Amino acid sequence: MIRLLILFICLSELAHAVTPVRVVSQTVGTDELLIALAEPAQIAALSHISKQAEFSSVAEQAKAYPSISAGDSEAILRYKPTLVLFADYSRAELVANVKKTGVRVIVFDRYATLADVYSNLRTLGKELGREARAEELIAECEARMARLREKLKGVKPVRVVNASTYGLLSGAGTTFQDLCDHAGAENLATTLGGMKGVAPEVSEKMLVWPIDAVVLGGEGTVEEALAPLRGILPYRHVAAVKNGRAVVLPSALLASVSHHRIEAYERLARGLHPEVFK
Repeated sequence: MIRLLILFICLSELAHAVTPVRVVSQTVGTDELLIALAEPAQIAALSHISKQAEFSSVAEQAKAYPSISAGDSEAILRYKPTLVLFADYSRAELVANVKKTGVRVIVFDRYATLADVYSNLRTLGKELGREARAEELIAECEARMARLREKLKGVKPVRVVNASTYGLLSGAGTTFQDLCDHAGAENLATTLGGMKGVAPEVSEKMLVWPIDAVVLGGEGTVEEALAPLRGILPYRHVAAVKNGRAVVLPSALLASVSHHRIEAYERLARGLHPEVFK
């Protein structure tokens, strides 16, 4: 039995050695996982927005690789991939068309928590024959998280909402909730609004919520980010907005579904609890 197991492992390693993996990533989230784990020669192409810093946390690194054009399966298959990475928000017909060609496909569908991210890193690491690199990266993430937890020990959570001009709030089960859970924040959309997922704002109720600060995505200053909110309901009546109590995170980090979200945890924690980072 042991001999058979050893033979299986050897054959698996041999398969990776003799069949080069060529990967096309179709989303920004999978771009970030792929760049973190793969050997450069394993990356055939990245997503069409991989080089845009407002969407991607690896925009600079992505410049070293081709990127697919937005559109049909031909844009992906022209790079002759052996593996294509999608997410569950990728267009279903695009995923189906690539599957029909026989190319291996992975669709990542869990990314709301850091545990989900670790699982995704291990899945991709195995596909690439880079399991050790995946474990190394996870260990680095865990070390950063331990330092952050130590900093935030005993702090009083700051009450926040994820403000935007789209008329939506992020509640339980979202990446924003995960961000709050790790940065010493209370997401009022969840605790007072009872919201799940991304849902329409409840403007009248929000007027009486005890919002200490708002969290926004953007590339500019706090004043630049708050300016459009000051002209719309309910935010023009919210004291935190009127008084400039806000934390602005780069849009790519605020929406991150990869391990780069840890930088968002750290930045938000610093913005909400500057006293523990002195």
